[in-house]
Amino acid sequence: MNIALIAHDKKKDDLVSFVTAYQDIFSKHNLFATGTTGLRIYEATGLSIERFQSGPLGGDQEIGAMIAKNKMDMVFFFRDPLTAQPHEPDVSALVRLCDVYSIPLATNMGTAEILIKGLERGDLEWRKIVKENGE
Repeated sequence: MNIALIAHDKKKDDLVSFVTAYQDIFSKHNLFATGTTGLRIYEATGLSIERFQSGPLGGDQEIGAMIAKNKMDMVFFFRDPLTAQPHEPDVSALVRLCDVYSIPLATNMGTAEILIKGLERGDLEWRKIVKENGE
């Protein structure tokens, strides 16, 4: 599965810790991340990650384009709800695309835990069927 990893500045440590904790699961999938987040995860885990631009420079939009083309299966986007983001319209657009295309999205550690456990159990195999049918 193709998995996107994104985190606002104040949430990067949380996402790095999360991916490190579930490194064995993430290692079985194709990982994509925005710039600094991807670098931090790579440095902590050594996992292979395709990195896009940082979020404010278009990375969110690059991941959004993959979602719109049915090339992304899951998104972990640890958002900071207490800090204004200069690229908030891009953030909102990415969340909207996940809703439009029924892409599982975790914006916090609690939801991320449920998604990663579901991924491990095979609960997300329906994504393969969607992709095969070109939906």
